[in-house]
Amino acid sequence: MPRTAVLDRAVAQSLSALSAAAKKGLGDPALAELVMVRASQVNHCAFCLDMHLRLAREQGVGEKQLDLLSAWEEAGDVYDERERAALALTEAVTVLTGGSSRTGPGAGFVPDEVFRRAERHFAPVRLAHLIALITAINNWNRVMVSRRVPPGGYTP
Repeated sequence: MPRTAVLDRAVAQSLSALSAAAKKGLGDPALAELVMVRASQVNHCAFCLDMHLRLAREQGVGEKQLDLLSAWEEAGDVYDERERAALALTEAVTVLTGGSSRTGPGAGFVPDEVFRRAERHFAPVRLAHLIALITAINNWNRVMVSRRVPPGGYTP
């Protein structure tokens, strides 16, 4: 299914521009792909998983990191502390539950400790780009899952 059939061209271009700007601003293409794969796993987006696994390999992400990504917290030293901080933030922003005792609208949030951990590893501008990247891939995941776009349609 061509992207134009999935999403209005102007909206698709805007989402693509956000993704590209966030990835560039993060300054670490391999980490960006790990983040996008992890969010896509959480969101069960087969199209985005197919695409970003391919791109991750092109960026030099190792097979062991890709194989263990769904269990990154238990993967020992496969991921460094900076990667772990980014992955924790990815999950927190993607799910937005935060273990909050609050209820009702706005109850979900990123836990303070997850945010502080990310702040220790990313300068403020890089952290802003990381959050924008997580937001962008979550937007794409929701579009592709909602429209039931199967894997395999990605072409660079």
